[in-house]
Amino acid sequence: MKYTKFGKTGIEVSKMCLGTWGIGGAGWDNYSDESRMDAIKAALDCGINFIDTAPAYNAGKAEQYVGETLHKLGARKEVVISTKCGNEFIDGKYVRCGSADKILRECDESLQNLKTDYIGLCHYRRYFIGINKKIKKDNIITEEEIKYIMSKYDLILPKKSGFFTNFTIYKQYQYAHKKKDLDLVKNIIEEYYPEYIISFNKVMKQRKAYFYNMFIMSKPMFDSYCEWLFDILFKLENKIDVEKYSNYQKRVFGFLSERLFNVWIDKQNLKICELDIINLEKNNTIRDKIYSFFKNRRIYG
Repeated sequence: MKYTKFGKTGIEVSKMCLGTWGIGGAGWDNYSDESRMDAIKAALDCGINFIDTAPAYNAGKAEQYVGETLHKLGARKEVVISTKCGNEFIDGKYVRCGSADKILRECDESLQNLKTDYIGLCHYRRYFIGINKKIKKDNIITEEEIKYIMSKYDLILPKKSGFFTNFTIYKQYQYAHKKKDLDLVKNIIEEYYPEYIISFNKVMKQRKAYFYNMFIMSKPMFDSYCEWLFDILFKLENKIDVEKYSNYQKRVFGFLSERLFNVWIDKQNLKICELDIINLEKNNTIRDKIYSFFKNRRIYG
């Protein structure tokens, strides 16, 4: 078997990946559960360490076969698993849905099906740089570096950054987005999470924050954060009408979650490792940033 690096992650995977749509089965064959798991084991015996699956493959059965096989062999740490979300097989038809609550539910179901306790989210353009390394593509953080850092810290975050205008977090949101949305969030926190209001007010007065919705943390911590965050955002969703917003301002929940993440972090007592990040897209010039700032100001939204 030949192996290659998985992008810039530093993870080595087999050039051949085992797909499990057929292994999942959906009434088109009579193979036993043991036969399906034997097929997965045979792939591992051949040197394959990369498995692709999905909860939509026979309503999670494919994931379950993968999870059960790796559990019996004790091979979870030696295998890279790729799974998906947003697609369900209902009444003989595939139904697509990428809502926030469904994504969270499918993450939990996949963790159970695969008998694993960790899951990763890949950011589409920004990546963490390894410790004390120059900011370039070849230095994207590796799995080994992540494990080392997480053995000493609670979570990994990008270094704090501010705005070229030197605005506070609150004032920048007021100028770039819709101030009333942030004020509504404050009201929701005051009513439902009053223990966070001191942190909220503190963060709004700061001039730097953790942006990009990037982090590496344990699943229990991730679950705790998401439970808090999405409850606030769902309550806000019932109070605003984004259909009247510009396409840019319709990203309101993402913009707010960046600020709310800092509120949540401030309330916790966590040991944080801050790292540089790299943007694989073309970096904006100062001129581009100034143009974007005025283009996306509230008066356009």
